[in-house]
Amino acid sequence: MKLQVEHQLLYRYSNEVFLSPHYIYLTPKASPHQVISDYFLEISPKPNLLFKNIDAEGNTQQIAYFNQSCNLLSITASFVIESKEHNPYNFVHFPFESEKIPFEYPEKEHILLNTYLTSDAITTAIHQFVRPIAAEANWKTMDFLVLLCTKIKENFKYEIRPEGEANRPEKTLLIKKGSCRDYAVLMITCCKALGIAARFVSGYCYGSELHAHELHAWVEAYLPGGGWRGFDPTEGVIVDHQYIALASSAQPELINPVTGTFRGVATSTLEPTVNIKKL
Repeated sequence: MKLQVEHQLLYRYSNEVFLSPHYIYLTPKASPHQVISDYFLEISPKPNLLFKNIDAEGNTQQIAYFNQSCNLLSITASFVIESKEHNPYNFVHFPFESEKIPFEYPEKEHILLNTYLTSDAITTAIHQFVRPIAAEANWKTMDFLVLLCTKIKENFKYEIRPEGEANRPEKTLLIKKGSCRDYAVLMITCCKALGIAARFVSGYCYGSELHAHELHAWVEAYLPGGGWRGFDPTEGVIVDHQYIALASSAQPELINPVTGTFRGVATSTLEPTVNIKKL
């Protein structure tokens, strides 16, 4: 399947402003099952300097520097991606005992995964929510992760909330509703509560009525023998070839599509547009 993606972010300012450096995460991540071609990034006004880096977690990061004032900032990323069908269940848990939770990561992996295993948001309420789900899944790792996705989708009310950081997971539990990023943060915390390393992913989901024209968020859990595997608690499914990841992180606020500030007295508005079509 070949897809064409265009993602535009249009910032309007009520007065002329001076832009600080802007950090841009709009480049798809490398994948064994996806090949990227025809990638373009257009920025207006044109930055004086634009650097492409790899950040601390392996994501492609672009930093734009400006030295002129403006009242409009437009950032558009477009690319073509060939996404091959694959079976996300096609792997072997190794060590074999990691097929059931709780399990221990091999020491060398545990050292690398530590930042994806700890959280100050793991509370009694999180344990009370997640442990019955694990028991229902007979403590089988993959069954638990899929069932957790299903439970969140079926028992929480989805809401569109385009601005603001993700809610604390205990708040999402309490109010029983949230955006895709709220669901993702809740699931990540549930995974960590049972010793499963997990991280936040931003990107796109082709074929979803909910997210046809929106940036989406989901979860990746690290499974011994399987590596990072994606799970989407908003859609209630395991991630397949219809998902396109832009960036992943232990801290969701670090991988917003665009992060930056401005100097000046003005109010700002954002108009995001996402278009995905099959070629």
